[in-house]
Amino acid sequence: MRALTALCGWLLLALVAFAGPAQAQQADTGGEPPAYSTLADLLENAESRQQLIDQLRGLAAAEAPRAEAAVAASEPSLPRQLAQATSRIAGEIGTQLASVMDAVGGLVAGSAEATASFDMEAFSEAAINLGLVILATLALFLIIRRLAKPVFTRISQWSLTDQGLNPVLRLVLCVALAALIDVLVVALAYVGGNLVATFAVGEAGELSTRASLFLNAFLVIELLKAGVRMLFSSRYEGLRLLPIAADEASYWNRWIARLIGLVGYGLMVVVPLISAYLAPTLGQSMGTLIMIAAFVYAVAVVLRNRKRLRDALNRKARQTTMAASRVSLQLFARTWHLFALAYFVMVLVLTLTRPADALPFVLFATLKTLATVVVGMLASTFLTQTIGRQIRVSDDLRRKLPLLEPRLNSYVPNALRAVRVLILITVTMVVLSAWGAFDLTGWYASEAGRDLVGKTVSVFVILAVAAAAWLGLASLIEHKLNPETGGGVPSARAQTLLALFRNALAIALVTMTAMIVLSEIGINIGPLIAGAGVLGLAIGFGAQKLVQDIITGIFIQVENAMNTGDVVTVGGITGTAEKLSIRSVGIRDLSGTYHIVPFSSVDTVSNYMREFGNHVGEYGIAYRESIDEAIEQLKLAFEDLKASDEHGQKLLEPLTVAGVVALADSSVNIRVVIKTTPGDQWAVGRAYNRLVKLRFDEAGIEIPFPHTTLYFGEDKQGGSPAANLRLLDAASRGRPSDAAHGDDTRHGVQEIADADHRQPNDSEV
Repeated sequence: MRALTALCGWLLLALVAFAGPAQAQQADTGGEPPAYSTLADLLENAESRQQLIDQLRGLAAAEAPRAEAAVAASEPSLPRQLAQATSRIAGEIGTQLASVMDAVGGLVAGSAEATASFDMEAFSEAAINLGLVILATLALFLIIRRLAKPVFTRISQWSLTDQGLNPVLRLVLCVALAALIDVLVVALAYVGGNLVATFAVGEAGELSTRASLFLNAFLVIELLKAGVRMLFSSRYEGLRLLPIAADEASYWNRWIARLIGLVGYGLMVVVPLISAYLAPTLGQSMGTLIMIAAFVYAVAVVLRNRKRLRDALNRKARQTTMAASRVSLQLFARTWHLFALAYFVMVLVLTLTRPADALPFVLFATLKTLATVVVGMLASTFLTQTIGRQIRVSDDLRRKLPLLEPRLNSYVPNALRAVRVLILITVTMVVLSAWGAFDLTGWYASEAGRDLVGKTVSVFVILAVAAAAWLGLASLIEHKLNPETGGGVPSARAQTLLALFRNALAIALVTMTAMIVLSEIGINIGPLIAGAGVLGLAIGFGAQKLVQDIITGIFIQVENAMNTGDVVTVGGITGTAEKLSIRSVGIRDLSGTYHIVPFSSVDTVSNYMREFGNHVGEYGIAYRESIDEAIEQLKLAFEDLKASDEHGQKLLEPLTVAGVVALADSSVNIRVVIKTTPGDQWAVGRAYNRLVKLRFDEAGIEIPFPHTTLYFGEDKQGGSPAANLRLLDAASRGRPSDAAHGDDTRHGVQEIADADHRQPNDSEV
């Protein structure tokens, strides 16, 4: 009321303010137009004409600030617009409340005019006829729905037990079929109610307005309830779109059905009847009271279930695997009641301020919101059940491409997250558009909207094509490297080059995809490419060693100097090449030490595993042995080696005997060469050395120890005195002392008899 009083005061002040200048202007002119002759006389006189021009220029200069102020006043600021809207809404709500109070007061007072115009007999007859129509329609609805119950049960069981379709698709099909049957039940009850109202109640063949109001309200309300039953099917678990328990579904279904029935029947039946039989003002006031009662009921239910629904959402959030979904659900669990309260406040305000079109607007906006949210949830669930689970490939494909399955399972979750984000954004935009907060159609029709949607689709397609290209090429390389499917065991060169090509391909794909995506979203990549070139040049000058490593590595790979698994000598280190990159090589030596040798420090690459290997052996025999006999034994040892199962297949050519290569101090050295498969020369050499020793032992050929010649000098006459040598062996120590004199012909040692000589003990020996 205060807002209404203030608004009336402001209107009165505005009328007074605008009426003053109008009256003054009318008083000045006296209500008569100026004389044209006087104006002509003024223009004929030069002095008066100049004065008139000066006065007009002065008035124009004075009116300029006023015109600017008027333009500024015609475009109010945002705070002023908010203040005006708030004032208007408050005034309309005040008007509605005042009308309610006046109507209720008038009804209680019972004015004579209302009493005189009210026909109690007609009202009673109309009430009885309407009651009969209501009872008949509801009875038909309950009977037909009871008959359709087995059909709903069977559809629900098929939705829960069938294994032929995807669970989401099966659920959607079953719910759609059940909804169609539910709509048919409502339609049959509606038609039956119309027949009863037309032919059995009142005047035959005529449908009264009262019955038509109820039947139309029944059709709309029951269709809305059918939509709610699609979401919260409490009796049939297989026909419930929302993943909640049966008791929760029953509670929310019952509460929403009551709210829809209260508002629907109240506004579509009670209010028109009161307006027709009592007073239009009273009917409008009753509609306001119904909306206020529905608002209070909804707020009470929301506040009563705030904690329970919050706990349920938190439990759902803990079961979610995606971090974004979990955080969103936890945030919504804390604030869901605020959104619900804001929704009901908005509905109440719209109903009070726009009673003519508020209800259809709110109804369609709510239906669009529910449909959009449900479709978004079903789409997300369908994607999760279709591609969100662990992807399994066939056994044959897993055998051919062992890394394909883990690679797919690493890509799909990221793509699923991106699609879910797009679904969330789309649902949000559609919901805002349904409530008039965002013009989705106009935005999409605009250039900015089309560009954004086009760029989003283009980026998605580019990323999908890049991922598919990498998946295909990487799988092809993997197929070539697989010995079971790639045409046998690949060579070391093929393994090295394909591994390097895979790394280079990954870098190239990532770089090209990033550049194309940046170009697609409107970023000029020309400066980026130029900057990358300058940066690469600066890095090249500042890291010459790195550039040398890369260039040398490229040429080493092109020339096939070494491959993974080769035994090489690089940079003074000999070992097996375990890892090859474009910049360095990793070598494991014989002691197990791992060395990383940059290619810039490599002058020579010695590869022991190219085409074939040679075992070069030199075997020494005593000078008294026959060389030909020794060579024959060496050949026999080679024949033994050739006959062995372990090393026979490693020999490529017959034994090559180079002959005597040295007359050493204590031996005559004979060299042989054995040609083997690459990398087997060391094993073959070890086996051949063993066989040579066995053959020489069997033939009695001595492999001599090193010999030492002792020179005792000469006397002045040129004679060489004999050395006083005493040799004692086990045999001589075992003989008696009297037999210790004489020559030991068996050993060729001349023993000197000395009676005073003391035989050394074992420790002295």
